[in-house]
Amino acid sequence: MSKKYHIYGLGNALVDIVTEVDDDFFRNHQVKKGVMTLVDETRQYQLFEAIHLPDSERQCGGSAANTIISASQFGSRCFYSCKIANDEMGLFYLQDLIANRIDTNLNGDGLDEGITGKCLVMTTLDAQRTMNTFLGITSNFSVKELDEQAISESQYIYIEGYLITSENGRQAMKAAKAMAEKHGIKTALTLSDPSIVQHFKKEMEEVVGDGVDLLFCNEEEACLFTDTNNILEARERLKYSAKKFAITLGANGASIFDGDTFVDIEPYRVQAVDTNGAGDMFAGAFLFGITHGHTCAESGKIASLASSKVVSKFGPRLNIEQIQEILETLFKVED
Repeated sequence: MSKKYHIYGLGNALVDIVTEVDDDFFRNHQVKKGVMTLVDETRQYQLFEAIHLPDSERQCGGSAANTIISASQFGSRCFYSCKIANDEMGLFYLQDLIANRIDTNLNGDGLDEGITGKCLVMTTLDAQRTMNTFLGITSNFSVKELDEQAISESQYIYIEGYLITSENGRQAMKAAKAMAEKHGIKTALTLSDPSIVQHFKKEMEEVVGDGVDLLFCNEEEACLFTDTNNILEARERLKYSAKKFAITLGANGASIFDGDTFVDIEPYRVQAVDTNGAGDMFAGAFLFGITHGHTCAESGKIASLASSKVVSKFGPRLNIEQIQEILETLFKVED
């Protein structure tokens, strides 16, 4: 029986403000390069003031939102649960979701008062991305934002690891997983960021519980989560946490465990200019693949090619023409 949605996502709602800086900016403003750092509104405003924002771009983001939008662009039917405020940024966010054909729990007439979260994404010439995030109202994301009916009508739920930073977020992650299991829906989880795994490992293990169906992480996150020093040990231990998993390896491609064997996914060589959203794109393209009849190996190829395309440009998204080119390059995909 066909499901209404291929993927139900839950995660932070952040308006991404993407700009380019140099290493001097990090030194002058005491910004830790290459990671996501949570900041308060005052600190983020100070950084906004120090950057010429007219040279920046904005779009609705948050890790899981990027993944869900990517999957939708490939052709997946998607639902996204998140929390925005009744302000200009929140209404911008809602309209961007609608424009990308994403169903959501949001109602433009019933939004809470507050401040919609924003993520300042700073890219550098070495293709690294540094994020300073003010969560705003998305820090209040809770079980109330979940839609059990939509979960029950999905093939997969996709949980963003960044939600682990708040107690209410953790409870929502656990509740969504429980709802999915209740209805026989598969659960996918992303570890999101090395700093998240480092500081919230115990809490993440509680969410994983007796295991998830599909786990996404990069090499550093895999080693931190499994307390290992190399990818070979890490991927063996991950078998106890996930039935299937995908470990992205940057310029070296990816390693996928399909439930039986490991599949090495070759990289597509490109000149990287911005790694922002590469992991999110990989997850979205991979989820599209496995919910449209492709094997893990085939889905990995789609995800690898999509990720190579997105790191060769600024911003975490591709356009529809680029998506179609990827599909035509690899497969004759039927809707």
